[in-house]
Amino acid sequence: MILFDNVTYTYPFQDRPAVADINLRVRPGEIVLCTGASGCGKSTLIRLANGLCPHYFRGSLKGEVLVGGQPTREQSLPEISRQAGTLFQDPEQQFFALGVEEELVFALEWQGMSVESMRAAVQKAVREFDLASVLHSSIHKLSEGQKQKTGLASLCMQQPQALILDEPTANLAPESTTALARKLLELKAQGMAVLVVDHRLYWLEGVADRILVMSEGRVRAQGDFALLHDEDLRAHYGLRSVRVEDRRATLPDCRQSSDPLLEVDGLTFAYANKPPLYENASFHLPCGISALVGHNGSGKTTLARVLAGLNTARGSIRMNGQPCTEAQRLQASGIVLQNADHQLHMRTVGQELASCLQLAGSRDAERADSLLELFALSELKERHPQSLSGGEKQRLVIACALAKNPRLLILDEPTSGLDGENMRRLGTALEAEAAEGRCILLVTHDLELLHTAGRHALRVPLTPTPHMPALHKEKHS
Repeated sequence: MILFDNVTYTYPFQDRPAVADINLRVRPGEIVLCTGASGCGKSTLIRLANGLCPHYFRGSLKGEVLVGGQPTREQSLPEISRQAGTLFQDPEQQFFALGVEEELVFALEWQGMSVESMRAAVQKAVREFDLASVLHSSIHKLSEGQKQKTGLASLCMQQPQALILDEPTANLAPESTTALARKLLELKAQGMAVLVVDHRLYWLEGVADRILVMSEGRVRAQGDFALLHDEDLRAHYGLRSVRVEDRRATLPDCRQSSDPLLEVDGLTFAYANKPPLYENASFHLPCGISALVGHNGSGKTTLARVLAGLNTARGSIRMNGQPCTEAQRLQASGIVLQNADHQLHMRTVGQELASCLQLAGSRDAERADSLLELFALSELKERHPQSLSGGEKQRLVIACALAKNPRLLILDEPTSGLDGENMRRLGTALEAEAAEGRCILLVTHDLELLHTAGRHALRVPLTPTPHMPALHKEKHS
């Protein structure tokens, strides 16, 4: 269904090819996983498979990419997309409608499907992807995980012969990730060809038929899933773990800290015409690392925004024992949003860091260079931020947040685009910052991050509504 025959591709104005000598087959009823460190060429592989390279990005293509037996350079993008649907890492890039239900039926309406058939298709997708609670919601009110599920549901409703998934679990809760694995097995049994690009590996054991490991634009290793059990191979190519422990249910409760940085009492928040996400919730955040977990759409991002001063809620929030307004919290906090694109505005990576240092009242060039080195961005200093890979953007916005030297650092799904090596680098950096007395709140679905940076996490007791997410605390000696 998807075939790469000795493919080499070079972007315009670049001297080196982004991928070279790629040979790949994805047959009907087969799931192929491509993994590798950030910047290894995985995104380009997707753009070649769905025709964006070279139809949209132009550049030089050598060899042949075939979808449905026909070379992509001889097909239009609409012709390719009818056969192979793509779920982008950022689903917002592919939405057309403002509401979830409207988005689901958009393509079907243009195909002239009857109202009765569309209604049946929507009901089936809502059941399969657990979208009943958001069916009548605005796209812009969804969590990133809910956007991913909506995008995938929309694709499956169009019944393509192949699916191309870019980091499909990046923002999914573990339960939603398990559900996605079951769905892919169903599609595989129905004869669907599926190409998955992901840093997370564990969820595809028993699901993926073949594995490709990429590095520097080339396929360096391939085989069945057992290939990834080689620890030396994973370490060499910066891959994630294949065994991940779910520690959420076993985290013990902790008592309120005697010296908290942030004290929250009677927190109540609700969106207009919606039931409260939190009602009279109370908790303390001491210095160190705390983890906020919960299912997709449970309000984790909203709580992070409230604590950082971006959203207003009823209740009392104190910092270092003193009442703290939204403006004061915003000044004292650094927050990394799920979508890194929303926080990148300058022309170069170096300028992004310099602007954050300047906002913090500093012009310390050495501090900027040390942060670039810490997150392996030194060689990208003169690159445009929007030219970076998803993982590179993620590391950049984290570095920018640290450049502000905040007392409270909030990271919302900070590992969504990170490979194994950079996730471990992030964990080490966060533990070092926590040891210096910083208060760090991790909003995460990533079980591997909890294992890496939350080894001693404890549960913080709350008085939540039924949808209130759970907080955990990591102790530091």
